[in-house]
Amino acid sequence: MLQELKACIEKAQHLTVLTGAGVSAESGIPTFRGGDGLWNRYRPEELATPEAFSRDPETVWRWYAWRMERVFSAQPNPAHLGFAKLQEMGRLACLITQNVDDLHERAGSRDVLHLHGTLRQMRCVACGSRIPVHRPPEVPPLPVCACGGLLRPDVVWFGESLSPDVLQLAFDEASRSDVMIVAGTSAVVHPAASLPLEVKRHGGTVIEINPDATPLSSMADLSIRMPAGMAITENLGLGQS
Repeated sequence: MLQELKACIEKAQHLTVLTGAGVSAESGIPTFRGGDGLWNRYRPEELATPEAFSRDPETVWRWYAWRMERVFSAQPNPAHLGFAKLQEMGRLACLITQNVDDLHERAGSRDVLHLHGTLRQMRCVACGSRIPVHRPPEVPPLPVCACGGLLRPDVVWFGESLSPDVLQLAFDEASRSDVMIVAGTSAVVHPAASLPLEVKRHGGTVIEINPDATPLSSMADLSIRMPAGMAITENLGLGQS
């Protein structure tokens, strides 16, 4: 199967990659679903909804500050490095991620499409300004904008819509893709889970890399049951300078 993966990458004219939480799990960042998922220990409606933030912004910010500390101290793993190498080699046209960390960028990937936002930014609930985050905020006090409005993590919460501009770019890339690698995602969160279906609708090949079967497995052209880091780097010889 790894030889098939290599052949698909080498012949692709427009290769895209879609990554999920499983890719960052290899860097020690807990996934939201699965046996050790964050949502098994916390109730999402208490931490990741606009209503929760309006009700108790300090509790939400304390949790996100903890998440930021975990994410900012994590290091890119072989999957991040391998995908960055593919882009450097000119083989990867676009990298789309459901992850809110910046490990792809720190590995060297450029112009990453973040479907669910990023922890490296805060957004003002009053004026909409976006402020870069270089270190987790110390809470209390609550972080505030220059306009006096309350700042929130610039991520997509439950019940919120994805950025229409980013989503449109992602679907445009999917429609042009003759090959899409889907790595480390549960394939249950829409609209991200619809991107591989868009590739299939346009006659493209979908390759799933995931240790576990997902709803995508039955329609993928190739399913590789191993972590993305192993499949992309150790077996293909990518990710090394």
